[in-house]
Amino acid sequence: MKKINILIAEPFHVVFEGLKHIISEAGKKYELFRVMNLDELQQLLLRESVDLVLINPVLIQNQEEQFNKLKSEAGGQAWIGVVNANFVPRLLSLFDGLIQMTDFPNEIMATVNKYVESEKRSMESTRVLSEREVDVLKLLIRGYSNKEIGDKLNISTHTVITHRKNISVKTGIKSLSGLTIYAVVQNLISLDNYSQT
Repeated sequence: MKKINILIAEPFHVVFEGLKHIISEAGKKYELFRVMNLDELQQLLLRESVDLVLINPVLIQNQEEQFNKLKSEAGGQAWIGVVNANFVPRLLSLFDGLIQMTDFPNEIMATVNKYVESEKRSMESTRVLSEREVDVLKLLIRGYSNKEIGDKLNISTHTVITHRKNISVKTGIKSLSGLTIYAVVQNLISLDNYSQT
């Protein structure tokens, strides 16, 4: 059975240890990673495949733009806020779900499992990119505009935009840098062919 990778972004040691204990008690199917800030989180996401992120909202206060960018480039995992203080509702709305410090262990695991199962179903239902979508993706990564892609593939700009939307829906990735990483990981492109000179 494949382990479920859970990243815990938590600066407070006692909170991290409590979450680690609760999740570890639930079974050996979970692999846990810890980071202390958004920069470490971004670096880990580049190295590891992560199924779920548990993050203390204190890490994203006054860094909401960086957090939203990170989420959009990361690849579609669920992001759960681990709330141990009062935060403005706008900040809490950036998360897919919340775990409160007052939650019992079974409630915490119910939240974790809900989003892990949701992520599994989402990944299973994601279709592979069509041949035409791969063509559009390759040209997009090379820096071509919608019109230029349409001209090269003999399709309308409207069709290019539709393909781009389908690519984002199927991959769960909206940013160009995230799509580039996706294309490399899926062996759709080689970095040698796309490096800047």
